[in-house]
Order: sequence, then C-alpha cells, then structure tokens
Amino acid sequence: MTSLPVIGWIGAGRMGVPIAGFILKAGYPLIVSSRSAQNRAKLIAQGAREAASIADCARSADIVFSSVPDDNALRETALGPQGVLANAKRGAIYADTSTVSPAIASEVERDAAAHGIDYLRLPISGNAKQAHSADLTCFGSGPEGAWKRIMPVLETFSKAQIYLGAGGEAIYMKLVANLVIVNTAQAIAEALALGRKAGLEWELMLDTLSQSAVASPWLKAKAELLKRRDFTATMTTRLILKDIDLMLAAGNANDVPLPLTAMTRQIMQMSIGRGCGDEDYMAIVKLAEEQSGLPRELTK
Repeated sequence: MTSLPVIGWIGAGRMGVPIAGFILKAGYPLIVSSRSAQNRAKLIAQGAREAASIADCARSADIVFSSVPDDNALRETALGPQGVLANAKRGAIYADTSTVSPAIASEVERDAAAHGIDYLRLPISGNAKQAHSADLTCFGSGPEGAWKRIMPVLETFSKAQIYLGAGGEAIYMKLVANLVIVNTAQAIAEALALGRKAGLEWELMLDTLSQSAVASPWLKAKAELLKRRDFTATMTTRLILKDIDLMLAAGNANDVPLPLTAMTRQIMQMSIGRGCGDEDYMAIVKLAEEQSGLPRELTK
C-alpha cells in the first residue's frame, strides 16, 4: 500500500487552520509552521506535528503549502537560505495559496526551478466561513504533472479545482474574480443605501435581492450577515485594499484601464479612514448610508 505524502503547512491563519484541518481529517500526515501559537495548537490537537521553523517544515514534507498575506510575506517564506525552496526536497511540490502579485510569483517560480521543485500558483477563492465547510475553489497554474499529483489533497478541502495553465494564469484569475467581488460590493452598498432611504424594510430588501436575478452564493452569504448588521471580518477592508492594489498594478502592466476599480479603491480607503479597516470590507455599506444621511442604527 502506498503511503500518503507528508504535507507541510505554513501560515495557519483564518483560512489555513480549517483547510489544514480537512487535510488532517483525510489522513494525511501534516507538519505545521505558523507565527500564531494559538492556531498551531488547534492543528496539533487534530494530529499535526509542529515544525521548529519554515526550513524544518519544508525539509520534512513532500508537498508544502503556504498561506500568507502579501508579497513580502511570500518572499520571506519561500526565498532565502531559511525559506521553503532552499530546504525542500528535490521533486517536492510547493503550492502557495496566497493572493500575491504576478511579479513575486514569477520570482518564486525561477527559484523553484533552480532547486528542482515544482511550484504551483494556487490562489483560493472563498472566505473563512467557506473554508470551514470545504466550499472553496482552487485556481491552479504551473506544471501539470504536479497539479495532477496534488489533486487528491485539494479535493479534501475544496468543492472545485480548476487548472488554468502552465504559467501565471491562476494569479490573474484570482485578481479577475476579486475584481468582480469588490466592485459588486460597492454596487450593493449603494443599492442598499438607496433602498433604505426610500423606505424599504431592511431584512425584506436583502431577502428579495437573494432571490432575484442578481443572486449569487457570494451575495446570499453577505446578505445573511448584513441582515444582522454583522461586519465581523471574513476579509478585512485593509486586506482587500491590498488585493485592489494588485488589480490596479496588473491593469497598469497590461495597459488595461480599470476606472471603476480605481474608484472602489478610494471608497475602501474612506471606509478605513472612518475606522472600519479591521471590519469586513462590506462595512462600506455603513459609509454609503452615512453619505446618504442615514443613521447607522436601523429604525425598528
């Protein structure tokens, strides 16, 4: 009987903990490296082994995943003498699930090739709530052989796995998907402000949108939170602002004007200025209401 590959998991955050948990439940041996002692403990309680360092995690694994917030964190994780690529086994797979720039992904790709490691760009579409129900979508690009090898692991924590090509396609696909989300979020904020100002009942308005032609899994999930005026972050305004900057930079690099996205960026920045940086990005609903002269508290 063929033994299951050892999985290294680096970055046990809001998304990483539930994803790694599903991998553990499927029986894969997993070693974890994370700055959060609390989150490491959650995975150790489920059977994970703690790595002494990123280098130790990489040396011990056949497949290494990372989930980090931005380009700088990926550079620190993947590159350099203590990073994944300098310490992973030749022939190992390194799959980064982060939303990062095409430039840093290309840098990691070059270093991975020099070390004989298969690098997969593997950004994940979904939020922490969806991660807890294995309702995520994996966008993948890189060596197709590595994609096929990693597929059984991806199936433990995601509902869909889409291979997009041998290069940087997955990074661009994640930016495309998130571009639709951020601009839709602003459209929803404006629409709800209009409806509330015109006297529509708040919960009924959200229920109606959720059953209308514009309904989507994303809208339905956000509507349930908005009905309770729950702006607890599934993704913070600060973090989505980072993604918007990646979109705008990609547009600039490819000579694609993104005027709507540029405007949405300024609105997200205003929301941060109003103290909503660590709330969910849908806190722009409160900003639209404020600009419309509406009180923050709903009228009973």
